[in-house]
Amino acid sequence: MNKKLLYIGGGLAVLVLAGYIGMTFFLGSVVTAGVNSFAPKLTQTKVTLADAKISPLTGSGTLSGLVVGNPAGWSDNNICSLGKIHVAVAPFSLLGDHIVVNEIDIEAPEFNYETKILSSNVGALLKNIESAMGGKDAAPQATTKSGQPIKFEVKKFRLSNGKVRLGVGGTGVSLPMPDIELTDLGTKEGGITPDQLVLAVMKNVTSSIVSATTKAVGEIGKTTGAAAAAATKKAGEGLKNLFGGKPKPKP
Repeated sequence: MNKKLLYIGGGLAVLVLAGYIGMTFFLGSVVTAGVNSFAPKLTQTKVTLADAKISPLTGSGTLSGLVVGNPAGWSDNNICSLGKIHVAVAPFSLLGDHIVVNEIDIEAPEFNYETKILSSNVGALLKNIESAMGGKDAAPQATTKSGQPIKFEVKKFRLSNGKVRLGVGGTGVSLPMPDIELTDLGTKEGGITPDQLVLAVMKNVTSSIVSATTKAVGEIGKTTGAAAAAATKKAGEGLKNLFGGKPKPKP
């Protein structure tokens, strides 16, 4: 009898473990497929997420290898590579149309900034997102199986130790980005759509890039040659013009 109970208990444990592994794989596959399907339509660029692992019990997980390509008209480089992203989701919210994300933590992302007079690849990406949010060419909204629009609420978003590289082909100057911390995205609205969430985050990322570049305008000449200093200063002035700032007068 004891052996029989032991076998039954062992069999149940195996089933539970198999179910857990299956659900983890299933959730990861859903997230990966969702990002790779939805994101390119929103950014109008190449976007790939290599892998996602989400625990069905805790809601914690990691997204790995998220890469966003440059908008049309810019170099073949990626605009950013986000490496690993830690997420913590309220588990049961995954079953509904209001997904509560307790935390998104992006560590050491890398951004490539390119400029042409008063335009930039970052500005072009923002315009792509905004154009995909309305009009006849709007990107389709994510929905549940019942057709309800999926909305997100993000309690805490953090981006730290980021780098922005000025120039094409990996030959530019690499600058540290100010950290970004956002709280309660979509909370008072009762949830926001994925495109609204992406736009809110990207606007803050753009501000961080502007801040990094503006700071470099006054300091880059101390550690690099005159040509690099002039190029960085021009890039900084272009960014500030593009996003509403006023360039410093030329000496």
